[in-house]
Amino acid sequence: MKINIQRLMQNIERYAQIGKTGEIGVERITLSDEDKQARDLLKSQMTAAGLEIYVDEIGNMIGLRRGRQDVPPVAMGSHLDTVYQGGRYDGALGVLAGLEAIQTLNDEGIETEKPIALINFTNEEGVNYAPDMMGSHAFAQLGDLGKILASQSYDDPTKSVDSELQRIGYKGDLKCGDFPLDSFIELHIEQGPVLELEGTDIGAVEMVQGIYWTRYTIQGQANHAGTTPLQYRKDAGYAASEIIKFAGDYVRNSPTQILSTVGTISFEPNAINIVPDKATFTLDLRSVNLETLKDGQEAIDNFANDIIQNSGLSLERDEMVRFSPVQFDDGVVSLIADKAGELGLSVKRMPSGAGHDAQMMASVCPTAMVFVPSVNGISHNVNEFTKEEDLENGANVLLNACFELANR
Repeated sequence: MKINIQRLMQNIERYAQIGKTGEIGVERITLSDEDKQARDLLKSQMTAAGLEIYVDEIGNMIGLRRGRQDVPPVAMGSHLDTVYQGGRYDGALGVLAGLEAIQTLNDEGIETEKPIALINFTNEEGVNYAPDMMGSHAFAQLGDLGKILASQSYDDPTKSVDSELQRIGYKGDLKCGDFPLDSFIELHIEQGPVLELEGTDIGAVEMVQGIYWTRYTIQGQANHAGTTPLQYRKDAGYAASEIIKFAGDYVRNSPTQILSTVGTISFEPNAINIVPDKATFTLDLRSVNLETLKDGQEAIDNFANDIIQNSGLSLERDEMVRFSPVQFDDGVVSLIADKAGELGLSVKRMPSGAGHDAQMMASVCPTAMVFVPSVNGISHNVNEFTKEEDLENGANVLLNACFELANR
């Protein structure tokens, strides 16, 4: 069974116009007017496909296609929100390919034994509200829903997740966690170069590496850049640079696989001739091994504490995200690999370097992911691109794997 690639491509193009930036890029930030517009379109398409629509307290959208049996559904899905200056495939592909799979079943007049569900999760990207993977996090009941709903916008602290869900009309009545699932598969672009460089069609994703996000705020003393001797300075900027360099050197010298990224940094008062009295930066730390992740975080924190104590400064740490590595269900991973093989596609079992909604769903039901190649490994970028044939391959693997799960 194969999807209608022309219809899928037309739908991807249609959604790419909502928040379009650059030639092919998309900027559709969660809970924005553009997010509402995309949600409204998906809602209308779910209705046209004959799905029953549910919206939960965190705004997750669920479309249910009934089966012969009244049992938990096999689910597909991902997210429609993007990062700033993002691409048209990250997230949206998983939602739209899931919709296309359901439309294909409708075209063929096929009724499955188990129901099938399509899910659009709220705020996977986490660029304006913490935590990322928020909707799946809440769906899986892995955090305090009240705190999540109270999360404030980075851009405007007067806005919260709760207030913006209400503003765009997607604060639902369904309790988070009150929608049991049989299994879950997420189709996603790889966001890395491995599949393309190795000439492999499909990634059968076995696990997602752990992610630690930490915000460091160093407080010093502002002073004149020309009249303050080095020994009398309380330079928050210099201390921040030492910690940042240590974090980069640590992962480069580590005998085990670990990655660090300092993606944001700000100084106050942010003037060329004033010693900074405040430095704030974020650290993104990732590894497939939990102990490696913990050891790396501890080493960086210990170094930061030493720098602060020896410099007459103060330090605050905000543990923004602490996600452990997640292993996917081997049975679902194997099914994905088998279906790819049946379609004549090459397949690689592999980990995911990025976080995804599927890692949260793994605590709810048997879960795995399907990866398709990213051209030049580019993602979170307006130039993000995946070839049409790869999109078709991934959607067909998703369709056939979910079809088998729904008839077991």
